[in-house]
Amino acid sequence: MEFRDLKLQYEKYKLEIDSAIQNVISNAQFVGGKVVSELEKQLAEYVGVKHCITCANGTEALSLVLMAWGIGKGDAVFVPDFTFFSTGEVVSFRGATPVFVDVDRDTFNIDVVKLENAIQKTIEEGKLTPKVVIPVDLFGLPANYIEIEKIADKYNLLVLEDGAQGFGGSINGKKACSFGDAATTSFFPAKPLGCYGDGGAIFTNDDELAKLLNSLKVHGKGENKYDNVRVGVNSRLDTVQASVLKVKLKAFTEHEVEDVNRVYRIYNEKLNGVVTTPIIPDGFYSSFAQYTLKLENKEQRDGLQAFLRENGIPSMIYYVKPMHDQEAFKDLDFDESDYEVTNELCNIVLSLPMHPYLADEDIELVSRMVKKYILGT
Repeated sequence: MEFRDLKLQYEKYKLEIDSAIQNVISNAQFVGGKVVSELEKQLAEYVGVKHCITCANGTEALSLVLMAWGIGKGDAVFVPDFTFFSTGEVVSFRGATPVFVDVDRDTFNIDVVKLENAIQKTIEEGKLTPKVVIPVDLFGLPANYIEIEKIADKYNLLVLEDGAQGFGGSINGKKACSFGDAATTSFFPAKPLGCYGDGGAIFTNDDELAKLLNSLKVHGKGENKYDNVRVGVNSRLDTVQASVLKVKLKAFTEHEVEDVNRVYRIYNEKLNGVVTTPIIPDGFYSSFAQYTLKLENKEQRDGLQAFLRENGIPSMIYYVKPMHDQEAFKDLDFDESDYEVTNELCNIVLSLPMHPYLADEDIELVSRMVKKYILGT
């Protein structure tokens, strides 16, 4: 059993994917071109925004937006404490200061009450200027943008949606990667929509921002790549990856998001009352990058993971260490009492195999083994 079975997906769409890759090789246009521009158009239409700007990976997508916004030294950027390192990394990379915010225990996403408290505290201290909030759509579930955008408006902050795990999710029908002032996603192979290498994208309705991003991602180009009007970076999605994504986007929109939610519902039916299963608030829809349980304590979590491994079932822990506890951020000042939920989650979460092609018998096996360990039956 695979944790996320990309081989099954490839087998189903082998002819289309192989043909798409061969067309790129035959045409010998490996960077940019029609395939990339077509993909950007399709992605923007799916999300429901005016512009999609593809780039080399999800981390650089975040970094490019912060660069375009001029975020730097003396600026505070608010980031959830329970997430992957890159969301905080890009802030420090730009010379700004990440301010980590605890998360909601039910949704795993940034706690909106604690977010406002962190903004107020930063203003009162007067050392940093609040500039940006980067909510993360963790495990496929969009963050609470209804409240986040209200808070951002109140304090005149920009919102950058980190939709690396959230692509395909929605709130009241509004798609992930359409919230805030700009949004990003990742096409890392294990993401809800993944390519066969690295890739990322930025989404926005801001015409000027889109124009600036298209310049920054190609060495700050002006009219052409030899007319450099600003200092930028080299961050482009290659054409082979774009060709793969075009095929996979069709599958994603036609059935994969629906199929992964079916797996979620079956897991929940079998495991409710046994362990704490994922909670999806009313009006929210998850693309289920991960299906994550909460156990009673670290001992039970680690024991379950070992038991599953003994029975040939893979599982993963996202995340073993809070952002504020990463050595890279050791020079920043933190109060451990501000991160009670994140500290707990790092000890009790466990993600089970989850993908659109997970067979019913595999779901049954995983669920039965979880029950056997927890209940002894």
